[in-house]
Amino acid sequence: MKYLVENVKGIDKAILSCHCHNDLGLATANAIEGVINGARQIECTINGIGERAGNTALEEVVMVLKQHPYLDLETNINTQMLYGLSQLVSESMAIYTQPNKAIVGANAFAHSSRIHQDGMIKNRDTYEIINPKDVGVTDSAIVLTARSGRAALAYRAKNVGYELTKLQLDDVYANFLDFADKKKEVNDKDIHQIIETCKVYRQIISA
Repeated sequence: MKYLVENVKGIDKAILSCHCHNDLGLATANAIEGVINGARQIECTINGIGERAGNTALEEVVMVLKQHPYLDLETNINTQMLYGLSQLVSESMAIYTQPNKAIVGANAFAHSSRIHQDGMIKNRDTYEIINPKDVGVTDSAIVLTARSGRAALAYRAKNVGYELTKLQLDDVYANFLDFADKKKEVNDKDIHQIIETCKVYRQIISA
Protein backbone atom coordinates (compact mmCIF):
# COMPACT_ATOMS: atom_id res chain seq x y z
CA MET A 1 0.00 0.00 0.00
CA LYS A 2 2.75 2.45 0.91
CA TYR A 3 4.52 1.64 -2.38
CA LEU A 4 1.35 2.46 -4.35
CA VAL A 5 0.86 5.78 -2.57
CA GLU A 6 4.46 6.83 -3.15
CA ASN A 7 5.03 5.53 -6.69
CA VAL A 8 1.81 5.37 -8.71
CA LYS A 9 1.08 8.56 -10.63
CA GLY A 10 -2.38 10.01 -9.96
CA ILE A 11 -3.05 7.61 -7.06
CA ASP A 12 -4.18 10.57 -4.95
CA LYS A 13 -7.29 10.80 -7.17
CA ALA A 14 -8.41 7.27 -6.22
CA ILE A 15 -9.87 5.90 -3.01
CA LEU A 16 -7.65 3.01 -2.00
CA SER A 17 -9.43 0.04 -0.43
CA CYS A 18 -8.26 -2.95 1.60
CA HIS A 19 -9.95 -6.28 0.91
CA CYS A 20 -8.32 -8.89 3.15
CA HIS A 21 -9.00 -12.57 3.77
CA ASN A 22 -8.18 -14.20 7.08
CA ASP A 23 -6.32 -17.28 5.83
CA LEU A 24 -3.46 -16.71 8.27
CA GLY A 25 -5.44 -14.87 10.95
CA LEU A 26 -4.05 -11.50 9.84
CA ALA A 27 -7.00 -9.89 8.04
CA THR A 28 -7.59 -7.23 10.69
CA ALA A 29 -3.88 -6.49 11.15
CA ASN A 30 -3.35 -6.14 7.40
CA ALA A 31 -6.41 -3.92 6.99
CA ILE A 32 -5.28 -1.61 9.79
CA GLU A 33 -1.80 -1.43 8.27
CA GLY A 34 -3.45 -0.54 4.97
CA VAL A 35 -5.33 2.48 6.34
CA ILE A 36 -2.27 3.62 8.26
CA ASN A 37 -0.46 3.75 4.92
CA GLY A 38 -3.06 5.59 2.90
CA ALA A 39 -6.11 3.42 2.25
CA ARG A 40 -9.41 5.08 3.13
CA GLN A 41 -11.74 2.14 2.83
CA ILE A 42 -11.80 -1.29 4.45
CA GLU A 43 -14.04 -3.98 3.03
CA CYS A 44 -15.15 -6.00 6.02
CA THR A 45 -17.99 -8.16 7.31
CA ILE A 46 -19.85 -8.69 10.58
CA ASN A 47 -18.22 -11.51 12.57
CA GLY A 48 -15.59 -11.81 9.82
CA ILE A 49 -17.97 -13.95 7.74
CA GLY A 50 -16.63 -14.79 4.28
CA GLU A 51 -15.32 -17.55 2.05
CA ARG A 52 -12.51 -19.83 3.22
CA ALA A 53 -11.25 -18.46 6.55
CA GLY A 54 -13.42 -15.35 6.26
CA ASN A 55 -12.81 -11.65 5.71
CA THR A 56 -11.77 -8.75 7.91
CA ALA A 57 -14.16 -8.46 10.87
CA LEU A 58 -15.86 -5.07 11.08
CA GLU A 59 -16.15 -5.18 14.88
CA GLU A 60 -12.41 -5.77 15.25
CA VAL A 61 -11.44 -2.93 12.91
CA VAL A 62 -13.82 -0.48 14.59
CA MET A 63 -12.58 -1.25 18.10
CA VAL A 64 -8.89 -1.23 17.12
CA LEU A 65 -9.32 2.28 15.74
CA LYS A 66 -11.42 3.39 18.74
CA GLN A 67 -8.89 2.06 21.27
CA HIS A 68 -5.96 3.69 19.43
CA PRO A 69 -7.02 7.31 18.87
CA TYR A 70 -3.43 8.34 18.12
CA LEU A 71 -3.91 6.71 14.69
CA ASP A 72 -6.28 9.61 13.97
CA LEU A 73 -8.67 7.37 12.01
CA GLU A 74 -12.37 7.73 12.86
CA THR A 75 -15.14 5.41 11.64
CA ASN A 76 -18.16 7.30 13.09
CA ILE A 77 -19.71 3.90 13.86
CA ASN A 78 -21.87 3.55 16.98
CA THR A 79 -19.84 0.86 18.73
CA GLN A 80 -22.62 0.11 21.23
CA MET A 81 -24.53 -1.59 18.42
CA LEU A 82 -21.74 -4.05 17.56
CA TYR A 83 -22.75 -6.92 19.87
CA GLY A 84 -26.44 -6.74 18.94
CA LEU A 85 -25.59 -6.61 15.24
CA SER A 86 -23.27 -9.58 15.63
CA GLN A 87 -26.03 -11.58 17.33
CA LEU A 88 -28.53 -10.62 14.63
CA VAL A 89 -26.21 -11.75 11.82
CA SER A 90 -25.33 -14.97 13.60
CA GLU A 91 -28.97 -15.88 14.23
CA SER A 92 -30.19 -14.80 10.78
CA MET A 93 -27.51 -16.80 8.96
CA ALA A 94 -27.59 -19.72 11.44
CA ILE A 95 -23.79 -19.44 11.66
CA TYR A 96 -22.38 -20.16 15.10
CA THR A 97 -19.98 -17.52 16.47
CA GLN A 98 -17.09 -19.09 18.39
CA PRO A 99 -17.23 -18.23 22.12
CA ASN A 100 -13.68 -16.83 22.14
CA LYS A 101 -14.29 -14.57 19.14
CA ALA A 102 -12.73 -11.15 19.76
CA ILE A 103 -15.13 -8.33 20.74
CA VAL A 104 -18.43 -10.20 20.24
CA GLY A 105 -17.78 -13.79 21.42
CA ALA A 106 -19.75 -15.09 24.41
CA ASN A 107 -16.52 -15.36 26.42
CA ALA A 108 -14.99 -12.05 25.35
CA PHE A 109 -15.89 -10.48 28.71
CA ALA A 110 -16.26 -13.62 30.84
CA HIS A 111 -13.71 -14.60 33.49
CA SER A 112 -13.54 -18.02 35.14
CA SER A 113 -9.98 -18.59 36.41
CA ARG A 114 -9.22 -17.34 39.91
CA ILE A 115 -6.31 -15.04 39.05
CA HIS A 116 -8.33 -13.29 36.32
CA GLN A 117 -11.37 -12.98 38.54
CA ASP A 118 -9.40 -11.54 41.45
CA GLY A 119 -7.73 -9.03 39.15
CA MET A 120 -11.04 -8.04 37.55
CA ILE A 121 -12.77 -7.51 40.90
CA LYS A 122 -9.92 -5.26 42.08
CA ASN A 123 -9.44 -3.37 38.82
CA ARG A 124 -11.25 -4.04 35.53
CA ASP A 125 -8.34 -2.64 33.50
CA THR A 126 -6.16 -5.53 34.66
CA TYR A 127 -7.62 -7.88 32.06
CA GLU A 128 -10.01 -5.82 29.92
CA ILE A 129 -8.82 -3.11 27.54
CA ILE A 130 -12.40 -2.55 26.36
CA ASN A 131 -15.39 -1.63 28.51
CA PRO A 132 -18.07 -4.20 27.56
CA LYS A 133 -20.70 -1.45 27.50
CA ASP A 134 -18.78 0.19 24.63
CA VAL A 135 -19.75 -2.71 22.36
CA GLY A 136 -23.26 -3.24 23.71
CA VAL A 137 -22.56 -5.94 26.30
CA THR A 138 -24.31 -5.30 29.63
CA ASP A 139 -21.33 -6.13 31.83
CA SER A 140 -18.41 -8.47 32.39
CA ALA A 141 -19.21 -11.90 33.80
CA ILE A 142 -17.53 -13.55 36.78
CA VAL A 143 -18.22 -17.21 35.99
CA LEU A 144 -18.08 -19.60 38.94
CA THR A 145 -16.41 -22.93 38.22
CA ALA A 146 -14.11 -25.30 40.11
CA ARG A 147 -11.24 -23.00 39.01
CA SER A 148 -12.71 -19.97 40.79
CA GLY A 149 -11.20 -18.60 43.97
CA ARG A 150 -12.60 -17.13 47.18
CA ALA A 151 -12.70 -13.57 45.82
CA ALA A 152 -15.01 -14.57 42.97
CA LEU A 153 -17.30 -16.55 45.27
CA ALA A 154 -17.51 -13.66 47.75
CA TYR A 155 -18.26 -11.25 44.88
CA ARG A 156 -21.06 -13.37 43.44
CA ALA A 157 -22.45 -14.16 46.90
CA LYS A 158 -22.61 -10.44 47.70
CA ASN A 159 -24.53 -9.86 44.46
CA VAL A 160 -27.26 -12.23 45.65
CA GLY A 161 -27.43 -10.85 49.19
CA TYR A 162 -24.72 -12.51 51.29
CA GLU A 163 -22.01 -10.40 52.93
CA LEU A 164 -19.56 -13.09 54.08
CA THR A 165 -16.86 -12.63 56.68
CA LYS A 166 -13.48 -14.27 56.06
CA LEU A 167 -14.31 -17.21 58.37
CA GLN A 168 -17.74 -17.66 56.82
CA LEU A 169 -16.22 -17.54 53.36
CA ASP A 170 -13.73 -20.29 54.27
CA ASP A 171 -16.58 -22.58 55.27
CA VAL A 172 -18.73 -21.71 52.25
CA TYR A 173 -15.80 -22.05 49.85
CA ALA A 174 -15.08 -25.63 50.95
CA ASN A 175 -18.70 -26.50 50.22
CA PHE A 176 -18.55 -24.58 46.93
CA LEU A 177 -15.55 -26.60 45.67
CA ASP A 178 -17.33 -29.86 46.39
CA PHE A 179 -20.41 -28.59 44.53
CA ALA A 180 -18.39 -27.15 41.61
CA ASP A 181 -16.58 -30.45 41.07
CA LYS A 182 -19.92 -31.97 40.15
CA LYS A 183 -21.27 -29.13 38.01
CA LYS A 184 -19.65 -27.27 35.11
CA GLU A 185 -20.88 -23.80 36.16
CA VAL A 186 -22.37 -22.57 39.45
CA ASN A 187 -25.30 -20.15 39.07
CA ASP A 188 -27.02 -17.79 41.52
CA LYS A 189 -29.57 -20.41 42.58
CA ASP A 190 -26.72 -22.80 43.36
CA ILE A 191 -25.05 -20.16 45.55
CA HIS A 192 -28.13 -20.02 47.77
CA GLN A 193 -28.13 -23.82 48.02
CA ILE A 194 -24.40 -23.96 48.81
CA ILE A 195 -24.65 -21.38 51.58
CA GLU A 196 -27.83 -22.81 53.08
CA THR A 197 -26.13 -26.19 53.58
CA CYS A 198 -23.16 -24.65 55.41
CA LYS A 199 -22.87 -24.57 59.18
CA VAL A 200 -22.46 -20.78 59.09
CA TYR A 201 -25.89 -20.25 57.46
CA ARG A 202 -27.61 -19.42 60.76
CA GLN A 203 -24.93 -16.82 61.49
CA ILE A 204 -25.35 -15.27 58.05
CA ILE A 205 -29.13 -14.91 58.14
CA SER A 206 -29.12 -13.63 61.75
CA ALA A 207 -26.43 -11.02 61.08
